[in-house]
Amino acid sequence: MSVVHDKLPDDFFFGAALSGPQTEGMWQRMGKLENLWDTWSNLDLGAFHNRVGSYAGNDMGTRFAEDWQTFASLGFTSARTSIQWSRLLDADGKLNPEGAEFYHRLFAAAREAGVEPFVNLYHFDMPAYLFRRGGWESREVVEAYAHYAATAFAEFGQEIEHWFTFNEPIVEPEQRYEHGNWYPFLHDYQRARSVQYGISLAHSLAVNAFREAQAAGVVRPDARIGLINCFTPPYTRENPSDADLEAVRMTDGICNRWWLDLVTCGTLPTDVIETLTERGIELPTRPWDEQILAQGKVDWLGFNYYHPARVQAPASDVDEYGQPVFAQEYTWPDAVMNESRGWEIYPQGIYDFAMTMARDYPDLEWFVSENGIGIEEDRAERDEQGRICDATYRVPFVRDHLRWIARAIDEGAKCRGYHYWGAIDCWSWNNAYKNRYGFVEVDLAHDYVRRPKESAAWIAEVARTHRIS
Repeated sequence: MSVVHDKLPDDFFFGAALSGPQTEGMWQRMGKLENLWDTWSNLDLGAFHNRVGSYAGNDMGTRFAEDWQTFASLGFTSARTSIQWSRLLDADGKLNPEGAEFYHRLFAAAREAGVEPFVNLYHFDMPAYLFRRGGWESREVVEAYAHYAATAFAEFGQEIEHWFTFNEPIVEPEQRYEHGNWYPFLHDYQRARSVQYGISLAHSLAVNAFREAQAAGVVRPDARIGLINCFTPPYTRENPSDADLEAVRMTDGICNRWWLDLVTCGTLPTDVIETLTERGIELPTRPWDEQILAQGKVDWLGFNYYHPARVQAPASDVDEYGQPVFAQEYTWPDAVMNESRGWEIYPQGIYDFAMTMARDYPDLEWFVSENGIGIEEDRAERDEQGRICDATYRVPFVRDHLRWIARAIDEGAKCRGYHYWGAIDCWSWNNAYKNRYGFVEVDLAHDYVRRPKESAAWIAEVARTHRIS
């Protein structure tokens, strides 16, 4: 950047991103049912870093009043969390009063601290009994999700202004069904895309339930609904071949345009569907699905950004499992890596996405709904007061991303805010606490005690002044 963009608009908001299953704990309390993370933890606790399974969270379930105050002290005016389907409803699909009462208290404490709660309905945590009934491949489960969403709107509709149907809906198809990294460890591209299609229908039904609830006065009139995804701007090598550009098209189509077209047009990208069909991948469509998908248009969008996608033409049309391959990873020689996570650090990607949005989806407002850096052994460097010294890596990471956001806004992007992922250290799936993201430490050895890290004072000043120093 030849010009340093170091000032964000006065109405630009700062906040935290978190989720119910990664923070709440209390995994067998308040009537909570088993979810898929509990299932995997019970089957093979050794698959989780240091054997820290889904029961852990970060104790926010009992410390939420303290945590909301901590967010406020960082200058955050909002924070996104999620309702756990497995805590709000019982196995008959009826409201669980204990779970509902917990979320009422959680949201009330946020508002008391001056933090607006943004509420997401699903964060990879399907109730296990519904997974056993077919998960997102089952229309019964898709309908059950729509019922769950409608129940949440009815219960909290007068409290919550900002709703989201899904966080990162591309992740479960990839991690559970395609790459085999998460339980149930499948390598089935057909099923992965069927799951992606089922999630798309579920999202659309939930948006329709929101519209109906709002029209009936059940949801407050100023409420908005959106979707959050981990969009990965795609890049390929210099002087690309036609095959390299085809790899970019399909990577972008499956991971990005699929969701962007759904939430802006109520359709799925035709060119992607045609290519899938040519390769023998058939979506489980039914009559009237087009009308369902047409209901999926949202009020605004959340953009989770950690790294770009660098791809090139694949060496083979199929992988070792017989799955179709449309692209393979390209290693950019100039890449700067977060070695702890294995992800490239490329702040310009957030700007490039913003410019794509301004060009192709100009009417849609959005915000950065997750961004952060997870470092292994984050607690290794401490000052004389015992505070983690993370300013040499966490501050530059956030600063560089914020400057690219500021440039994008200066050039017309409709980016309205920034939520940092894991502002307080939290449990992160089977990585557990291996990589720490927070501005605030969670000490697992001492009853989840919180301690601000060196970076906390910096982000609080940025949030207060809107100047990126």
